[in-house]
Amino acid sequence: MIASQALVVFSGGQDSTTCLFWAKRAFEKVVAISFLYGQKHQKEVELARAIAQQADVELEVMDVSFIGSLSHNSLTDASIVMDAEKPAESYPNTFVPGRNLFFLSIAAVYARGKGIRHLVTGVSQTDFSGYPDCRDTFIRSLNVTLNLAMDEQFVIHTPLMWIDKAATWALADELGVLELIREQTLTCYNGIAGAGCGRCPACRLRREGLEKYLAVRAH
Repeated sequence: MIASQALVVFSGGQDSTTCLFWAKRAFEKVVAISFLYGQKHQKEVELARAIAQQADVELEVMDVSFIGSLSHNSLTDASIVMDAEKPAESYPNTFVPGRNLFFLSIAAVYARGKGIRHLVTGVSQTDFSGYPDCRDTFIRSLNVTLNLAMDEQFVIHTPLMWIDKAATWALADELGVLELIREQTLTCYNGIAGAGCGRCPACRLRREGLEKYLAVRAH
């Protein structure tokens, strides 16, 4: 137990759900925050509510739809065909500029009001799909900025930063929630829960990681 309270930035996906249960093991009390940011598949927030209820975690859902309207990307604009692969020397069009910057900044303000100094997010530099706001340098920089901006001592925890999807599945298994995450979370860019569509980049990454982990576990 490293501290009394933590706030988890929670989307209802594989990574943030793993982090939710990691936080429940590490902290005495956990609360969570989810965001409606104009995403096409808001079902993820419904699933987040259901998982938070199962985990006995208080969940706050905030509408920050303006984020999705600030840029053209395939997660918030139905007219844009999703990139099947990461473009060479560019970001995939599933990148929502500023998303994690906004999410963590809002989460910090919300946490401050509740007397919480520990923030947990599921970003990973190992499996970050080319998103610059999932890198360790960004998180460290933002942590300093938040502390300076509010004269506080926040700590941003990133349990998945240096592990791949297979290791994320291993952590879920260790936490006793592998089947919950396998069946009830939404990672798919096409909005299908569980195993998803099987075709989009997020589904392929998730499936390949699971297959790799199960193969290792079998031996």
